[in-house]
Amino acid sequence: MAVKNKNVFDFSPALESAGHIQLKDQYELFINGKWTKPKSGKYFKTINPSNEKVIAQVAEASKTDVDAAVSAAEKAFNGWSSLSGKERGKYLFRLARLIQEKARELSVIETLDGGKPIRESRDIDIPLAAAHFFYHAGWADKLEYAFPNRKTEPLGVAGQIIPWNFPLLMAAWKLAPALACGNTVVLKPAETTPLTALKLAEIIEEAEFPPGVVNIVTGAGATGAAIVNHPKVNKIAFTGSTEVGKIIQRATANTDKKLTLELGGKAANIIFEDAAINQAVEGIINGIYFNQGHVCCAGSRLFVQESVHDEVIQKLKARIENLVVGDPMDKNTDIGAINSKSQLETINKYLKIGKEEGLEMFQSSCSVPSKGFWCKPTIFTGAAQSSRIVQDEIFGPVLAVQTFRTIGEVIQKANNTPYGLSAGVWTDKGSKIFNLTQQLRAGVIWANTFNKFDPTSPFGGYKESGFGREGGVHGLESYLKFND
Repeated sequence: MAVKNKNVFDFSPALESAGHIQLKDQYELFINGKWTKPKSGKYFKTINPSNEKVIAQVAEASKTDVDAAVSAAEKAFNGWSSLSGKERGKYLFRLARLIQEKARELSVIETLDGGKPIRESRDIDIPLAAAHFFYHAGWADKLEYAFPNRKTEPLGVAGQIIPWNFPLLMAAWKLAPALACGNTVVLKPAETTPLTALKLAEIIEEAEFPPGVVNIVTGAGATGAAIVNHPKVNKIAFTGSTEVGKIIQRATANTDKKLTLELGGKAANIIFEDAAINQAVEGIINGIYFNQGHVCCAGSRLFVQESVHDEVIQKLKARIENLVVGDPMDKNTDIGAINSKSQLETINKYLKIGKEEGLEMFQSSCSVPSKGFWCKPTIFTGAAQSSRIVQDEIFGPVLAVQTFRTIGEVIQKANNTPYGLSAGVWTDKGSKIFNLTQQLRAGVIWANTFNKFDPTSPFGGYKESGFGREGGVHGLESYLKFND
């Protein structure tokens, strides 16, 4: 790849190699199957976080625009829900195939807009997004088998708000089950990463979905609030921060809207002395540094049994030194750019807090570009339960390490958090795995692996990590009403 200098990346060769990727200078709203200018005439910029260059201008949807999108979805509902499940499944299969065909283009756009390494976009995000549409297409005509002896109906119009860390994948997690069950959708992508959702709208056009079945409106918090508060929206699905999730829960409390929330996390990743240490170290690296730590289920709290603490830390530090930080478009890059300036400021605030609390901080000795938003992979050792580094979700490449002696102690420490989204256990003993899976208060628990996802498996949390599930049969249930 050509570079103008060591700190400024030239992405044109990557764009050319990806089959002449077509990115517009300006994007409108996708409402009722048409590209529509925002009523306010307002647009915002989406930028490349690795070099701070503007990629495109994106329409900002107002309350009036949201109302138009909801009206289009409501109008389309009767036709879409009355289609046989087999016919709806055909549309989803077609969409999944088109995503596969355009995977290279989608991968590059995801990396340009979000800052994540191209290897992750190419090998994980886009294939998994297609897999979710394939999986739910298969359920579209089999709902009576998913819920035997129960009469199901779609809910109506689903309002869906997705985060910036996995833009296309989160869109697939929400769109696929909603459409398979016969609902119509108004979806809002995050304001910092709208481009793959807008490219998905173009693919939906190409797949010839009926107008109004999927509407995609872009904007910030006010746009999301307009969706949440709209009286004709029957279902809200939100993935994002716990703080915003609580606001949404209060806003829908006095309504008949069905609600699912997938919120923040502070996952415990636990290494026992009988674990395969080298394998565990790789799992810890993947658990916290994948996608720059922009993962709600990231293993950001590491618990190491005292007898192997020194060995684990030594190997972790050596492994971190080998991580490649830099150009997200380089297939050899392990850690790309932080998604936005504001998120980098949040991460840096916690790095300062960790040092002020007296924790020992270790960072990779690598250099990072002067332009763009970057954070070196970081470890804090000597952490205590009371540390804010341990208690608060940082959403960045920052790992807090604690020690433990007994199973009872680590279970108590792992559960001592407001969150309950995920956890990981590394041990050679199946009995320990079964014991911990029964006692750890987390929605997803990985054993001797981490950050592995499959469309057939439900995902979701407890406590301040939200409620409801996405994926699997459980995810279908969130988009249906039952007339037993």
